[in-house]
Amino acid sequence: MTSPVLMWFRSDLRIHDNTALARAAREGPVIGIFLRCRRHWQGHGLGADSLHFNHEYPLDEVNRDRAVISDFAAAGLSARGHHDGVAFAPGELLTGKGHFYVVFTPFSKAWHRHLSADRLALRDTPAAQAPMAMPSDSLPEGPPLQESPIDEGLWPAGEAPAADRLERFLRFRGRHYRQQRDLPAIRGTSELSPYLALGMISPRQCLQAVLAENDGSLTEGDAGLTAWVNELVWREFYQHVAFGCPRVCRHRAFQVATERLPWRNDDAGFAAWCEGRTGYPIVDAAMRQLVATGWMHNRLRMVTAMFLTKHLLIDWRRGEAFFLRHLVDGEFAANNGGWQWAASTGTDAAPYFRIFNPTTQSQRFDPEGNFLAEWLPELADLPPKARHALTQDLLGGVDYPPPIVDHKVARARALDAFKSLTTD
Repeated sequence: MTSPVLMWFRSDLRIHDNTALARAAREGPVIGIFLRCRRHWQGHGLGADSLHFNHEYPLDEVNRDRAVISDFAAAGLSARGHHDGVAFAPGELLTGKGHFYVVFTPFSKAWHRHLSADRLALRDTPAAQAPMAMPSDSLPEGPPLQESPIDEGLWPAGEAPAADRLERFLRFRGRHYRQQRDLPAIRGTSELSPYLALGMISPRQCLQAVLAENDGSLTEGDAGLTAWVNELVWREFYQHVAFGCPRVCRHRAFQVATERLPWRNDDAGFAAWCEGRTGYPIVDAAMRQLVATGWMHNRLRMVTAMFLTKHLLIDWRRGEAFFLRHLVDGEFAANNGGWQWAASTGTDAAPYFRIFNPTTQSQRFDPEGNFLAEWLPELADLPPKARHALTQDLLGGVDYPPPIVDHKVARARALDAFKSLTTD
């Protein structure tokens, strides 16, 4: 009888288009395993002589997988990793000097230039196999992986909801994505990030769906669809950065000079930011959305991250950790890349002098204040245009705090902090 094969599920919770699972199924009956920690290895996979898994690219995961491969080899067993969540394995796309790309646009151009049909080919879905004489374990006990509540109405789990969400996005909203993706009061984004982060749908499935909808092109045709493809490439870019520059996986800034930034130790300011009481409505509404739903609109992730790092001059690592604890789509590489972009410490980051004015951002992307009214009900009775920045007379009539920092003062302080890096 053929020995069973172990399939180690991690951030790839699907049976369709799963590289490691497809390969494991070719070798014999598959035992699927999902582990919360090292001790769960004990007692699993007896009788199996090989293991398949899909690579993850942050440093701790890379070291873990190397150790597993080594331990299996020492025991005379086979363990093999597969590149599944990216079109190109880290190291396949390099600059002319043989370095990892650290700027997105050249990376994106190289990604599209070298892309071929086989890299987007969907993997075979394994056929159903006969039941094995081995009972399934219950899900391992343990604390939740993130702190915000999961609303099953917002985020129904599974491959079918992921596929349905992709189809609905491409059919109804995809072609308007470029115009609507920055408007938090409407459903203008794909809302697929939790499914991509947990692997309930693959980037290949998303890209194949775009090809089918956009006359076989990822770069030309509908501007909304090509803009969304760009976001998928950004996700892959940050995976390459995490692997090629492991310092970012060690709580370090990508730009070494910014390690000397004089971050402020402001626990009260950090608490106000976390709890959505900074006195800047767009920041507070976004933070309340995050804590209540486990998700935040992407435009607002930039606004809130830049507020913490530039207005409050609080270390980006504190915000990065807070997001990762609360986001239902929390994934290290994308989260770290986004935070370092906003803080002007990362690869291809926003210039340090680019400091969003929260009020201007609010007026531009939520002009009627509808998003503010939804998440700040204490402001809902105010005139729409007045919700963006409360004047002194309005502050006296609602239970809402005044701004904890003045925008102009905060901007000048942040600029001085970054300029000090060149004068020290």
